[in-house]
Amino acid sequence: MTDSATSFMETFLHGPEKPDQRSRPAWGAVISLALGTFGLVAAELLPASVLTPLAHDLHVTEGAAGQTMTATAIAAAISAPTVAFITKRLDRRIVLWAMMLLQILSNLLAELAWSLPVFLAARVVLGIALGGFWSISASLAMRLVPNHLLPRAMSIILTGVSVAIVCTPPIGAYVGDIWGWRATFVIAAAVNAVTLLVQLVTIPTLPPVEMAGFRGLLNVIKKPTIKVALLVVLLVASGHFASFTYVRVYLEKISALHIETISLLLLVSGVCGFFGNLAGAFLAKHSLKAVAALPPLLMAIAAVSLLMPGASASASAIAVAVWSFGFGAVPVGVQTWMVLRAVPEQAESAGVLMTSTFQIAIAAGAIFGGLLVNNAGVASVFAYSAVATFLAALTVFLLGPKREP
Repeated sequence: MTDSATSFMETFLHGPEKPDQRSRPAWGAVISLALGTFGLVAAELLPASVLTPLAHDLHVTEGAAGQTMTATAIAAAISAPTVAFITKRLDRRIVLWAMMLLQILSNLLAELAWSLPVFLAARVVLGIALGGFWSISASLAMRLVPNHLLPRAMSIILTGVSVAIVCTPPIGAYVGDIWGWRATFVIAAAVNAVTLLVQLVTIPTLPPVEMAGFRGLLNVIKKPTIKVALLVVLLVASGHFASFTYVRVYLEKISALHIETISLLLLVSGVCGFFGNLAGAFLAKHSLKAVAALPPLLMAIAAVSLLMPGASASASAIAVAVWSFGFGAVPVGVQTWMVLRAVPEQAESAGVLMTSTFQIAIAAGAIFGGLLVNNAGVASVFAYSAVATFLAALTVFLLGPKREP
């Protein structure tokens, strides 16, 4: 048997190759994964940036339109384990390509949507792609670079998230105001098409490997560290998306800002999120507890400040910026804590659990946020977010990681 055949058999029988077995990093593939995260996050955030005109065009309330985020999240929570299991015999690059095709289909269907059910169907398709991608992304990074370069690779991949957070809200709001909300989804589909071309060229062969079944997932979730991490994810993500989905509505109705000012503020807050991501990467090298606890604490402080009576437009802008900075640090902190530190030997299983939990939290936050907006006013969602994010920070302080990375 040849060396390459032996290597393949060992990979197939014993799981993914150890990261330090790869002598040369596949940086092109890593960058293509960053493009993939950018496209996914951009498409996921688009409804929030065009929520008002979208709701008006589809003849529904803003609370109902916000549930399009819920549809995406529920589909992603289900697809994360499902896609991982049903595609376990496929080359992982084929799975990635399929997820990109689903993104393109979703955005084109959203652009053509003539009713809320059709738009919801488009968002379900996006959720399938989102869950499938995120469930394997961290484990793929471990197969693309040597072990000592893994933090840099993860930072590059998560940069796609930061850039999407920076670009999507302001550009989506601006383009939606100039050309209509449907144009934003056409642009998203074009970005997806370019990303697919890059991935076709750069992603190397990633043979299928043995993956733990549902019993393996249960074994991972039984670990005390994983339980705490998942609870923190639930609190932070539900708190964030309960409010973020309706941030444009809040700025329009409570702070009385014009669309041009809102677009600029969303751009600034996105930049703050980008620097939050960098800060999270720095903290992750020094203290897991700090990178897991401080971001939700900042978000809680920002939410409370938004609830202060008589807050000026400038105070609201600062609070939104601080909020974005805090949330920008969350992905890298959670990835480092849960996937790369807690159970690195079961990275794909941890990735599936984290993706499903995150998406369930998004759905819960969006549903609860919609109920609050329709029945208690848009400001009420920030009260919930303040409580949820503060509890997340408190949970980390009391039960979070004790061992530094």
